[in-house]
Order: sequence, then C-alpha cells, then structure tokens
Amino acid sequence: MHMADALLAPAVAATMYVASGAAAGVSVKTLRKDETTAKLPTMAVTAALVFAGQMINYTIPGTGSSGHLCGGMLLSALLGPQAGFLSMVVILAIQCLFFADGGLLALGANIWNMAFYGCFVGYYLLWRPILRSKLFSKLGTKAAGRSKIILASILGCVVTLQLGAFSVVLETSLSGVTELPFGAFVGIMQPIHLAIGLVEGLITTAVLLFVYESRPELLMDVNTGDGQVQSKCSLKTTLVILAVVVALVGGGLSLFASSNPDGLEWSMFGNAEAGYSDNMGLDEESYGISSSAAETAGAIQEKTAFLPDYAFAGSDSAAGTTVSGLVGSAIVAAVAVLVCVAGGFFRKKKHTAKA
Repeated sequence: MHMADALLAPAVAATMYVASGAAAGVSVKTLRKDETTAKLPTMAVTAALVFAGQMINYTIPGTGSSGHLCGGMLLSALLGPQAGFLSMVVILAIQCLFFADGGLLALGANIWNMAFYGCFVGYYLLWRPILRSKLFSKLGTKAAGRSKIILASILGCVVTLQLGAFSVVLETSLSGVTELPFGAFVGIMQPIHLAIGLVEGLITTAVLLFVYESRPELLMDVNTGDGQVQSKCSLKTTLVILAVVVALVGGGLSLFASSNPDGLEWSMFGNAEAGYSDNMGLDEESYGISSSAAETAGAIQEKTAFLPDYAFAGSDSAAGTTVSGLVGSAIVAAVAVLVCVAGGFFRKKKHTAKA
C-alpha cells in the first residue's frame, strides 16, 4: 500500500505529513513519561521483523494480486501503540529513503495509512478491549488468552487495513486524481485489501501466539493468571529466535516473494499480462498528477536510495534482494533503538533540570 508521489497533490501530501508528524510527536512525548529501556531489544528485533516481513509479497489466489505485511497491529501488541507507531515510522522512512519503496512526498500519507490505523485504532479499539475482556473465560486462562489473541489479531488486521485502503482512496480523490473515480476505486480497493488483511491477520496471529507461548509478558494487556501462563523461554532465547527468523525471512524467503502487483498497484493497473483483469487500467508510465514538489522528492530519493527496489542498481542479481533484506533489517533495528534512546535522553535531561 506504499503510495507513489503521483497519487497526491502537494497540499494533500503536506496535510498528511502534519497529521503523521503530530501522531509521532505525541508518541515521543508519551515515551518520555514511560520507562522504555526494557523495550529496546524487543523494539529492535520486532521492527526488523516487520521490515523483513514487508519484503515478502504473498499471492492472493485467483486475483493476480499480492499483499504484504503492514505490521502495525503486530508492533502495537508487542510494544504498545506509541513505540509501535514510532517503529513503523522508522521502517517506512528507511524503505522510502534507502530502497525507493513509496514516494518521499507521499511518506506522510503512507505513515498514516499503514501505521496510524494499525498502531492506534487497532490497539485502542480492538486489541486492548478484546484482551482485557472476559471472552472465552470458560476455556481457562491459557486457552482464553490464545483465543483472544487470534480474534484480536485477525479482526484488527482486517479492520485497520480496510481503513488504510479507504484512506488511500480519499487522498487520491482529494488530490484530484481523476483517473481514479471514487466509487470505482473503492469498489476495487476494499475487497482486495480484505483478502490481504485476512492473510496478514493469520501471520500476525502466528507470531503473537509464538510470543505468548514463549514469553507472554512481552505482549500488551495479556492476562497471565497470576503465574498460570508461564514462560517457556528466556527473553534472550525468544529474541534470538525472532532474530533468526528476521535473517531467514529478509535474507532468504524474500527471494521467493510473489511477483504479482500489490493491492494498490493491482487496483490501478490490473494484471492483464498474467490473464487477469485490467481493473482501473491506468498506464504505468503516465498516471496521476505531476508537480514540482514530486519532482524534487523524486530527485532526493534517487540520491539516497542505494538499493532501489531492494536490488543492486542496474542489476537483476538475487544477491541484491538478500543484501537488501539483511542490511535493511539491521538499519531498522539500529534506528528504532536510537529513537527510544533519544527519548530516554531527553526524559533524563528534563528530570535533571527539574531536580
């Protein structure tokens, strides 16, 4: 769902930057009030996991389309909505600047569409209420916990991805992209992202159930039943296992990602070459709107993207994808930690000044 710059008018893009910036500012302020040091290793590994997971497009059968993990629900369940949102900001910014994935002008919109809903709406309206509820209480503490995680993960991913897809349609409509009429675009975008959301919900469920069995206290709002739900692994072991998964996914499984267009690209361009529908039937070389702001943003990306499209520039070598997965995951992990460390530095500085 990474939007290109051609889909947004500069005014709409600027508005989305302000909205996403405000959400990030509130998140940083909240993190200054909370103790985040204990979350640093978890934040590093899980942010890297989401980055690697986003490299794997999975085929949506019978459509000619594919989808990939967004990760907002996953991160907010493990880190809380604020730390999860900031981790998503790091992921999307690095994808944009270093891998040319999503437009730089559109970055504010991409953060809103892919991070805000999953981290804040998904957490406060779905994850926390479900995990704190008495649903499935007759099953016993551990079984009830599993059932709540499954329900919250799948429902959360489906709902928040629907909101993100609808936001894309609204943003293009407000931008005056006449090639994408509102009603027709909604009619294509929402169903395909329903299917993508269901698959993401299953992936999120699998990861969170592993954490629940291994180290349940890592999950937000989980009831451990005063010791009835015990950890099977140490924190170090759990994070090492997840780190190994990051390396395998980013460095290996990413080579087998579906070549089908993702939900947004499929909605706009279709996949007629593979025998599927044209959908909106736009020309991939000429669509949307042009602006000096988009041209400037594109020029900046050309200079910063050292592995464009997750590959070596001008090369089709599979090694480019492997390097992209490993290097990108490492950069995301390091920057995510720096964000929290910086928040802790300012918090300590503020406390020192008061003293």
